[in-house]
Amino acid sequence: MKRSLAWRLFRNRANAFTLIELLVVIAIIGILAALLLPVLSRSKLTAQSIACVNNLNQLEDCCHLYTADNDDYLPLNKVGGFVSAPSSTNSPTSVQNINSWCPGIAPLDTTTTNLEQGVLYPYNESPAIYHCPADQSTVTGYPNLPRTRSYCMSISINCPDIPTSYQKYTEIAQPPPSNLFVLIDTQEQDIWDGTFGIFSSDSYWSEYWLDLPADRHNQGANVSFADGHVEHWRWKAPKIFQGVFWPAYSDADLADLQRLQQCAKLGME
Repeated sequence: MKRSLAWRLFRNRANAFTLIELLVVIAIIGILAALLLPVLSRSKLTAQSIACVNNLNQLEDCCHLYTADNDDYLPLNKVGGFVSAPSSTNSPTSVQNINSWCPGIAPLDTTTTNLEQGVLYPYNESPAIYHCPADQSTVTGYPNLPRTRSYCMSISINCPDIPTSYQKYTEIAQPPPSNLFVLIDTQEQDIWDGTFGIFSSDSYWSEYWLDLPADRHNQGANVSFADGHVEHWRWKAPKIFQGVFWPAYSDADLADLQRLQQCAKLGME
């Protein structure tokens, strides 16, 4: 016996979702997405920070291998740019900084050539370890070209422009290797050459940032130390770029600067 057309329509409608049911399902999916997206975002940031720490660990290994091969001398850390006055809105003046741990100017380098010419490169021929995965900055004039370098080396480490910087590993005493910072995540608007400058705590400019650390890892940066370990530092204040050679903008920002000063051998007056 054949079913009537009305019966078939009734059966199909009975097996389908009603409009209200569809709206409920969509609402539930929206709620779940809203709950999961922040978790996924935090997971991504955590993974990027872990990868950044791994990069700095590998670069520290390169530093130690270089020192072992060069009669205890630390890798050269030549300045590639100078700022003549505080609170300047101009870019540093470029100079050549060949035979350094990493020559070149981060915002201007369009290739990895300068990384490859650095004295550390023969110990790990992977350009990727010079770049923080959370650093989204691009080369000046090339909005689709990621930069090749995100890190700078402390001016305490064998910097020819600072005679009091440590030239040999066995000279490191105050602060000790476990507390002397070597490489640091550098703020993408501030990074220039491979050297991270910092003033002495008793300097006239003691409350000025000469170079600014990054805060792209949950308002923090990753920092390597001369004994080889790497730490994640969370800053008390966001690192806001105001210009090269600029004073700390708040008490919290000054506390961050002073924390870093305690982990450097300071000779910049």
